[in-house]
Amino acid sequence: MIMRLLVTRPSKDADALMAKLVALGHQVFASPLLQIVPRADLDIPSDDYQLIALTSANAIRCLSGSLRLVGLRHLAVMAVGPQSAEAARQAGFTNVTEAGSDGVGLARHIIDKASPKAGPVLYLSGLDTASDFSGLLERAGFKVRRIIVYEARAATTLSPAAAQAEGVLLYSPRSARLWLDLARKHDIKANVMVHYCLSPNIAAILPDGFVTRIAAQPTEDSLLEIIGRAA
Repeated sequence: MIMRLLVTRPSKDADALMAKLVALGHQVFASPLLQIVPRADLDIPSDDYQLIALTSANAIRCLSGSLRLVGLRHLAVMAVGPQSAEAARQAGFTNVTEAGSDGVGLARHIIDKASPKAGPVLYLSGLDTASDFSGLLERAGFKVRRIIVYEARAATTLSPAAAQAEGVLLYSPRSARLWLDLARKHDIKANVMVHYCLSPNIAAILPDGFVTRIAAQPTEDSLLEIIGRAA
């Protein structure tokens, strides 16, 4: 069945996703719930880092082409998923590992594969994170240098096309909360839509009675699989 789907990801992430949904035969609208704003006062102190950790593709994208990456490209990168791993490769890193699927999984992978004695972990992140990534590593004995690279600012309005959607794609608990708030603001009947959620903790934000579909794994491919091809 052809679905009218609302993509809520930030613009740079949404373009490729929308193309995939169109290729599956669906009608697609965009209404980003978050705007990625790089920090202007960024500083990365020199240190003997053993690796760079990424829980977001936007962190490395905001630094791509920047002189701040000079001297860091020799480091291994451990990235939470395919998008963050690919963003690291496009930024010039060659030793890139994709692991964990989410912040907790990536932290566990680093704890299993790396040693606290090898040096601090350079964690490039946004202002808001969905997991206690740094805390998990620190409790395992790692020193973590977290550098906040960008801020994800909340949208204050929805695209007019949002009211036409039959399904909504949600990628984070914060986005789910924003969607509910803005849908109420615009008198959109979100309860009659299907909500495609990247993980169970996103679906948990939605009120009882909402129709939800949860990806088997917290990956975009898994999310596309539950949406399926239009009949």
